[in-house]
Amino acid sequence: MYLSVQLSCYPLKDDYKQPIWDLIARLEQTSLEVHPGRMSTEIFGEYDEVMKVLSDTMKWSFETYGKSVFVAKIMEGDRRPK
Repeated sequence: MYLSVQLSCYPLKDDYKQPIWDLIARLEQTSLEVHPGRMSTEIFGEYDEVMKVLSDTMKWSFETYGKSVFVAKIMEGDRRPK
């Protein structure tokens, strides 16, 4: 099953940009298709891999930077639209 995810991260700290950049860089090191945007990052891939990467990445973010709010929209479907 293929997933499309729209992920937003809101670090609860004054210096919020660096945690977001680091999170995107971490996502880009995976086998998933990652497209950063101004308001959210789009992630595409197989269900099991996407869910594992999201879990691992959010845990890493909490352990590294502390409290954050994550908002994810997840849709099952075919490949990324052209």
